[in-house]
Amino acid sequence: MIAVTEDGFLDGRLRICQPERGFRAGLDAVMLAAAVPAKAGETVLEMGAGVGTASLCLAARVAGCAIRGIEIEPALVALANRNAAENGVADRVHMKQGDVLARAGRTQFTHVFANPPFHEAARGRSPDGDRARALHDEGYLKDWLRIGIKAVESKGTFTAIIRADRLTEALQALPEAGLSLFPLWPKAGEPAKRVILQARIGSKAAMALLPGLILHMKDGSYTTEANAILRDTAALRIS
Repeated sequence: MIAVTEDGFLDGRLRICQPERGFRAGLDAVMLAAAVPAKAGETVLEMGAGVGTASLCLAARVAGCAIRGIEIEPALVALANRNAAENGVADRVHMKQGDVLARAGRTQFTHVFANPPFHEAARGRSPDGDRARALHDEGYLKDWLRIGIKAVESKGTFTAIIRADRLTEALQALPEAGLSLFPLWPKAGEPAKRVILQARIGSKAAMALLPGLILHMKDGSYTTEANAILRDTAALRIS
């Protein structure tokens, strides 16, 4: 039995149990969920769902969409389904154990999203095996993105959040048409550390680099726009 903590998300609307040690969900998961343009009646897949934080944030914002997740670690799958039940959405949020890289060609969804491992092997690895697996892509970042694209129905979307310095590599795996890039700026005038990528399948629109979102004020507090997402379930309009 792994040690867990219970943490609040969306200003306490969600209570999420996650491992005390190893990879822990935070701002990236909330921002990613806010970018998924799901509607009631649509189907959604989260790749590498962990304990389900992003899926549950999406479920809190969009009632009536069916969300499925795939996660390789059985203990995290169990926690994710427990989190769905304890937050009252087990009827429409369900996780299963599986390898994301082995699901090519299976069921398609209206929307697919992922917070893929995006640290290359050259970066120092965490001594915690689960954390290392969640963070380091082992050269498979492009595969995550390509498999995600293949899992989307026509006119649906694929959304991912990655490190900004992996953008060139990511663009090699994604269609140029219908692609939007949305930087997350730590503070005004500072380089982006994260970029949200969203591809609309079948779109012929030119690739768009959007203004993005500034996360913090000079004093370190969240901007009004960031707070609306992190506390009030506001959506990020990307494509």
